[in-house]
Amino acid sequence: MIRKLLRRAITILRRAPTASATEPALIPLARHGIHREAISSGARRTCETLQKHGYKAFVVGGAVRDLIAGIVPKDYDIATNATPDQVHGLFRRSRLIGRRFQIVHVMQGGETLEVSTFRAAHDADTQKDEHGRVLRDNVWGSLADDAARRDFTINALYYDPGNESVLDYHHGVADIRQKTLRVIGEPRARYREDPVRMLRAVRLSAKLGLSIDPAARSPIREMAGLMENVPAPRVFDEMLKLLFSGHAVECLKRLRDEGLHHGLLPLLDVIMEQPMGERFVMLALASTDERVRQGKPTSPGFLFATLLWHEVLSDWEKRKQQGGIPIPALLEAMDAVLDQQSEKLAITRRIGGDIKDIWALQPRFEKRSGKMALRMKRGAKAQESAQEGAQSGDLFGAEPAE
Repeated sequence: MIRKLLRRAITILRRAPTASATEPALIPLARHGIHREAISSGARRTCETLQKHGYKAFVVGGAVRDLIAGIVPKDYDIATNATPDQVHGLFRRSRLIGRRFQIVHVMQGGETLEVSTFRAAHDADTQKDEHGRVLRDNVWGSLADDAARRDFTINALYYDPGNESVLDYHHGVADIRQKTLRVIGEPRARYREDPVRMLRAVRLSAKLGLSIDPAARSPIREMAGLMENVPAPRVFDEMLKLLFSGHAVECLKRLRDEGLHHGLLPLLDVIMEQPMGERFVMLALASTDERVRQGKPTSPGFLFATLLWHEVLSDWEKRKQQGGIPIPALLEAMDAVLDQQSEKLAITRRIGGDIKDIWALQPRFEKRSGKMALRMKRGAKAQESAQEGAQSGDLFGAEPAE
């Protein structure tokens, strides 16, 4: 019995992800199952161009992870040893973006590929805030350094379209097969570097049906307060990815299980703590999940308006009870709720306008007699095509890599 426990402990220690791994496992096509044709043509062309000019180039991260898990990727990221200026010089349709991490957006047909340079490990010169969050980092490194810098083992996978092989530095392929989410390095230190990783851990575990490794899970509840120090635009981007992942209901359940909802974001508090609107909210999220899985258009404005409606309704009723005129009171309640959310969520002006339009329309639904209902129905039909186009457009903006 003791011998068996020792063998198991040794196996775990051998597999534990560390920041010092330098020799990757070379996973052949027969084991990972990703054929070159499964990669988008734009990603293949980008890698081919970089390799043709003497640089290393790989499809990396979420796309590789999803393909191994049998999921069609939403987008493709490329990692290379070429610097951003060198990448920009090779592609006419490209632009340099980013402050904290400088990357290149390469346009190939209708695709936008995010190309990043291998980065070095953090050291004493890395600029951080008082909580340990990395503020600026543009030090280039080796492929092994870059793999150690990735957040989870399942994201530290590098696919070469040229020979159809996967470089795996931290046993990520095995973790995908074993349905386990592990942090690369010491979890507490990695969460301090970027607290958004805690939200990402919950989202990826829900999306892929993974269990979070105990070492990665245990610090989340006590470190949730670090999210208060994350810039609002990054939080908003991550919330969009969570709510439109196709697994929003499961994500929110797991956020509650991990203690990430309470006091973390006003929006999550509203969603998870309001007894009057919980069923209403869950139905809206379930409907959105179904639309995402069916490939139908979705609207952030509509979903946020739905999630926050009972908060607006409660504030509106209080203002009317205090003698407020109904419509002005509604407009004041709308502004108050959005102002509260804007403290942590950088809701764009465009999405905020959609939210207000939807809320302002609600009193008209109470008029169900006469010609008002018919006029609303005719107006809805006339606008249906335009709204479908808007919902299927680029409502999200650029999203950070998973």
